[in-house]
Amino acid sequence: MATKDSKKMSADEVAADKARRVMEGVAIWTSFYRANPHRFAKDYLNISNLKIFQKILLYMMNISTHFMFLAARGLGKSYLTAIFCVIRCILYPETKICVASKNRNQGNIVLEKIMNEILIKAPNLKAEIESSVLSLNRAEIIFKNGSWIRVVVASDNARGARANIMVIDEFRMVDLNVINAVLKKFLSAERIPAFLEKPEYSKNKDKYAERNKEIYMSSCWFKSHWSFDKAKAFSANLVNESKKYFICGLPYQLSIREGLLSKDQVADEMSEADFNALSWEIEMQTVWYGDKDGSFFSYDDISKNRRLKKCIYPDNISNAISPKDFKIPELSRNEKRIISVDVALLAGKNNDASSIFINSCIPTSSQKYVGNLIYTENHEGLTTDDLALIVRRLYEQFHCTDIALDVNGIGTGVFDALIRDIYDPLTNETYSALNCINNKDYATRCKELDAPKVIWAIKATQAFNTAIYLSLREAFKQNKINLLIHEFDAEEILGSIRGYKNMDMSFKTKLVLPYIHTTLLVNELINLEYKTDGTNVKVFEKAGMRKDRVSSVAYNYYVQSQLELKLRKPRGDDLIKEVFHFRKPKIYREGR
Repeated sequence: MATKDSKKMSADEVAADKARRVMEGVAIWTSFYRANPHRFAKDYLNISNLKIFQKILLYMMNISTHFMFLAARGLGKSYLTAIFCVIRCILYPETKICVASKNRNQGNIVLEKIMNEILIKAPNLKAEIESSVLSLNRAEIIFKNGSWIRVVVASDNARGARANIMVIDEFRMVDLNVINAVLKKFLSAERIPAFLEKPEYSKNKDKYAERNKEIYMSSCWFKSHWSFDKAKAFSANLVNESKKYFICGLPYQLSIREGLLSKDQVADEMSEADFNALSWEIEMQTVWYGDKDGSFFSYDDISKNRRLKKCIYPDNISNAISPKDFKIPELSRNEKRIISVDVALLAGKNNDASSIFINSCIPTSSQKYVGNLIYTENHEGLTTDDLALIVRRLYEQFHCTDIALDVNGIGTGVFDALIRDIYDPLTNETYSALNCINNKDYATRCKELDAPKVIWAIKATQAFNTAIYLSLREAFKQNKINLLIHEFDAEEILGSIRGYKNMDMSFKTKLVLPYIHTTLLVNELINLEYKTDGTNVKVFEKAGMRKDRVSSVAYNYYVQSQLELKLRKPRGDDLIKEVFHFRKPKIYREGR
């Protein structure tokens, strides 16, 4: 029923009054939802299944200027980040959000969550979005109120962007210099609400100014890494009442309790023979792992040598990608290629596997070798003949010059197979016999008098192990061994391969496995403990851990060191040997 006053109002006045009351309502609800972002998620975005911990995290993300969430796999940190970004963009017009990550695929996950999971259930969100692009070259969502969310790759090339909120996903994988020199510079200007332009607020802009935000998301990592120092700094400021810092770590037990992860699935994963306790502690228990008392190798010494971006693959893999781009290169001048094998044939026996590494040793101007572990693979449950065939095939394909072979125990069987001709049904070739170079007793086992002497028979003793492990540790400190980069970083390299997106998943796994095995090598190294026994150092793995990869690399580096002693400028006959490389011809058999 119209009031007496309303009858006296003109139509324009009625419209203006209605608009005023609507805006007052908008202001009240906006204030309410800004103070309760989890309720906005339910009422406006139709997200009604948020867990209590997710509501708390959304609230803290909204009020904190610096936020760090260390999450176990399965807790949905990308989904939670996506919800926060949407809420912030709607409730705070003209908000600029940059989602940064080591590679674009990782950063795109947040936007994919928005477009593929949140948007389809939230018609109100559809009305808020003006446009969106989601591709490998560009990813952004633009809102009608002037807000936007964009993905940037965390590198020097990202300079020049601007944002009010910086979200760094998997921040531990991003270079600290990039964060400090590039990403933090995005936050140079704060969001200025339109009401601050009104005269009554102009004198109190500082009171109403909005601080920019830094949001860090990741699992835990190693204590020697800069990310641990960052977490400690956040923890210190968390208890400082004058600052708005927040940090928390939530382990996998919460995922199970909230029904986000199956308890049976966890039990099955932990019962598998290849279960990695270190990775589990870091990724699932949110435990920072550090070099402990008794550790023989330092993670810091090893991680700085993970420089090799491109893995060199054997023919069966490289031919399926691009033979031209991934062909195994010929030997360069004075280069040596060493294939090393730590032998273990029975699957699961003593928690070991046969580990193979291929090392491309490049000479320096100071007549020393720098090793590059360009390829690796592991095998379980093989016979001696099967393993010998694999070694001999890789030796031939990679143009190797030397073999470092563990001949203790069953390793002698692999040696005996290598000193005879070996037929390869896969390539229809017969590989000629090879002989031992460093042990006369083993050399006499070979009946082929002209067999090249390239096998280094490693028959380890306690004193020998002491020497090679000390030497290997020093090699990492002196940057004399380079390793493949982390598999997370490798995704960007592999993603650039033509047709990679449409490749079969099993083949993609083959491409990334050498990088994963390298990470497992690092895990084995830093989990080795030691104790002194007179002049010897006994190095041993913790219960449940392996050291087959460590042993293979130690044997490999031992041979590299022996070859380095012989490295000198070639003269006379040596020069001829360097210019001309002769190998016994391959034999191909028909109809076999």
